Amino acid sequence: MNRQLFGTDGIRGRVGKFPMTPDFAMKLGWAAGQVLGAEGVREVLIGKDTRASGYLLESALEAGFSSAGVNVALVGPLPTPAVAYLTSTFRADAGVVISASHNPFYDNGIKIFAKGGFKLNDVQEQEIERYLQIALDGGMTCVDSERLGKARRVDDATGRYTEYCKAALPGNLSLDSFKIVVDCANGAAYKVAPAVYRELGAKVIAIHATPDGFNINEQCGATSMQSLCEAVVSHGADLGIALDGDADRLMMVDHTGTIVDGDELLYLLTRQAKANGYAGGVVGTQMSNLGLEQALDALGVPFLRAKVGDRYVMEQLEANGWRIGGETSGHLINLDHASTGDAIVASMQVLACLIAQGLSLSDAKQGIEKLPQTLVNVSYQAGQGIDPLIQPAVKEMVGAVENELGPDGRVLLRKSGTEPLIRVMVEATNAETAEASASKIAEQIRHFVG
Repeated sequence: MNRQLFGTDGIRGRVGKFPMTPDFAMKLGWAAGQVLGAEGVREVLIGKDTRASGYLLESALEAGFSSAGVNVALVGPLPTPAVAYLTSTFRADAGVVISASHNPFYDNGIKIFAKGGFKLNDVQEQEIERYLQIALDGGMTCVDSERLGKARRVDDATGRYTEYCKAALPGNLSLDSFKIVVDCANGAAYKVAPAVYRELGAKVIAIHATPDGFNINEQCGATSMQSLCEAVVSHGADLGIALDGDADRLMMVDHTGTIVDGDELLYLLTRQAKANGYAGGVVGTQMSNLGLEQALDALGVPFLRAKVGDRYVMEQLEANGWRIGGETSGHLINLDHASTGDAIVASMQVLACLIAQGLSLSDAKQGIEKLPQTLVNVSYQAGQGIDPLIQPAVKEMVGAVENELGPDGRVLLRKSGTEPLIRVMVEATNAETAEASASKIAEQIRHFVG
């Protein structure tokens, strides 16, 4: 192996190609069982999204854990945050989610939660990778027959998580006054999300809620918002809620069909939390819009930027003793309510804000003015030889653009932790400048990637 496999959100790749093969999944289960078993793990909870390949990888993981002497509880298709929550409430020693989140159906991934529903730390991931190398080199061994792990299916997992999400709406509030369009991305929350909002009293129109194993995230969900924008307007809804394939990202649409992204939602939630007595700061990422930073500064709320990835947001929250953080893409974390980003729970907090303030989503977001931001993705496979980001010509182009933008703009280049892409982000005082600047930098990078 001789390379790091864990990215910003677990291990991910094209199904049928290393590392997303049944052989690898089995060995990963064994390796995780070796590491987590040494920490006292006796049972692991496994959930998945709606990809057809989930069945394949689920069986392989089950075999790997069993061979390491670890019991497995299978909960079926459920959101990533549901597995994190159930890992805690079922007192499981670890949780595993089979999902590639917002990626297309032909990708899949495996992410692991430690006890309590928190993501693995770097030391645990490194140790699992060490055992993976042993397994891949032919050193995988099976425990004696009497010590093999057993598997069981959990029948009430969906009901438990539904009640948990409903409880995230504070007090005796209801959603009776809301008409909501919910885009389920044909993903893991296709059953639970519409049920939560309906059971709280909302009139719900569910779209992209008929998964077939291959249509997850296909022109829908938090990464493709056009159909939701159109549905909100055509149905005369108060707002729209978009989830991604594993329902840990939340994006929303106001009654005019305008997208409300993670930065705006994070501002709205922070403003309400401060009004309720929250005295801590907020953690965003390198991708967070400069307008969010400026708006939080106006509120007197400290703001820090972490590396992109909700695990890094979590690390900074823990390091500073803060509770609230998130990403532009819609990973929103409030540790008073969940141990990880949970789209449905976060939407409950947004809806509670709107009820408390008596405002529409469109009016509630007015306190933040975002700078125009352009993101260009350049295809790039790590290990191709040349690293474009260290090339003098690329650095010179970035420096020239930064000089042109001045203090009211930003440039960020980074390699994606979940896809074979280099992301070029530019913020500027107007959209035309942002787009032109990002295009110039992207074109320079393409010279070095073919």
